[in-house]
Amino acid sequence: MNRREREERREGMSQEKHGMTNSHLLVHRFGYVRPTSLPEITAALREHPDAAILAGGTNLLVDLKLERVHPTNVIDVTFVPELRGVEERSDGLWIGALTPIYALATSELLWKEYTALAEAAAAFGSTQIMMRGTLGGNVCNGSPASDTVPALVAFGADAYLVGPDSERMVPVGDLLEGPGKVRLRKGEILAAIRLPRATGQTGSAFLKLSRVRADLAKVSVAVRLSRGEDGRCTSARIELGSVGPTVVRAREAEKLLIGRTPTEDVAFDVGCAASAEIQPIDDVRSSATYRTRAAVALVHDACVLAWSRTSEEVKREQAAAEAAAVPRGEAEEPLRLAVEPIQLGPDEKATIRLTVNGTRHELDVRPNELLLNVLRERLELTGTKYGCGIGECGACTIWLNGTPVLGCLVLAVSADGAEVRTIEGLAAPNGTLDPLQEAFIEENAFQCGFCTPGMLMMTKKLLEEIPEPTEDEIRDYLKGNHCRCTGYSSIVRAVLRAANNRASLGPKAPVEPSAGGSNSEAP
Repeated sequence: MNRREREERREGMSQEKHGMTNSHLLVHRFGYVRPTSLPEITAALREHPDAAILAGGTNLLVDLKLERVHPTNVIDVTFVPELRGVEERSDGLWIGALTPIYALATSELLWKEYTALAEAAAAFGSTQIMMRGTLGGNVCNGSPASDTVPALVAFGADAYLVGPDSERMVPVGDLLEGPGKVRLRKGEILAAIRLPRATGQTGSAFLKLSRVRADLAKVSVAVRLSRGEDGRCTSARIELGSVGPTVVRAREAEKLLIGRTPTEDVAFDVGCAASAEIQPIDDVRSSATYRTRAAVALVHDACVLAWSRTSEEVKREQAAAEAAAVPRGEAEEPLRLAVEPIQLGPDEKATIRLTVNGTRHELDVRPNELLLNVLRERLELTGTKYGCGIGECGACTIWLNGTPVLGCLVLAVSADGAEVRTIEGLAAPNGTLDPLQEAFIEENAFQCGFCTPGMLMMTKKLLEEIPEPTEDEIRDYLKGNHCRCTGYSSIVRAVLRAANNRASLGPKAPVEPSAGGSNSEAP
């Protein structure tokens, strides 16, 4: 029995048992629309005003799997390049809605001029989520625990909204309606965020408390302060997250700062005042009592830190130290093969092109098929593991156009034209292990081995971005890869060994990648 016969048999059994073609990972069926320009997006929204927007998909795919949402159609905007990028203009800094969070966390410009936003991006979830998740998605998700929103509101950012017949600018704070709700009109999409130009002696800070590093906030705060010529505070903005139905502005606390120097004592009074203005709740992440008390400390610390950054002298003294705080990774511009706009019904199929580990494939997929399923079941590349299925464990990490992503949170049709690399593509074609794999063996950096493919794919990318990482950088990069066996120490040692081995060998001459074979399928 050849591969196609096995696949047809599996598909027939699946339809007979489950009434669907993919596994139970994503049971909801929906239509799929792929525009390739902003006008095409607005036209699609006019035709399907209640459609869900797919940007990074790190929230939408989870909600679909958990059956929290049931859209009739999904509009995939990831193929629209004009929605990406960071650009300085005369009226401020413009950030495209599809700009990845990782690009913000590694932006020297943001760390220098909009520090609180850079810190918020760096405090985001796992590295894979940061690389896939987008600024626009984080805003439009409407979560009170959003990391970037408190910073955006503190800076007075505006949202550039585009609809079928109009465009408008709205303060980001005015978009927020409640948990999971934003005030977008029918057919409207968030196209970009505009931050006012940074002027004068202004400093900002973002701080966050969470259960673990890659988690939603229990409490977060963004503070922006301005210093006058007399050394006193002339303006203040304090925004708190995860303590109300939307981001909460601490107006009374702000008043305590105006005309004063934010000393430790003043900052403590400000923290106490801010804690009286919030409306926290008890939930799975924390209690209202803890959030109230934690807000005092976070606001205090953020005020002191932001104020220190308003001083030009302090800025010069801290320049080197703060430069070291900027993540040394580099966000890559997503590569996209030119594709045509398409529209599919829930049971229709699209032919997609993938280059997987150097081999070209053509496959027919339905809108709700996951890339992880296609790799494991259709191409029989089972090294990539299915763990949690909702983007929390990192076991399904692969490279999509050179960027680590979670295969369980990528629609196969959305990967059309992409280059995919899995753990099977890490070793050389003759089977020689990658030096990183050798280092994992030498340091016994695995036990059951289930998480190892994801660990290897992430650390391989880390060593490309940062050839000689510190232990802290390794641990931060792997914050989204869970291991229940090793305790991580042996994994960190393996990465350090691989980095040291490569450093001792010196730079290698570039090697032209193999064109690979060709394998077409149209089940």
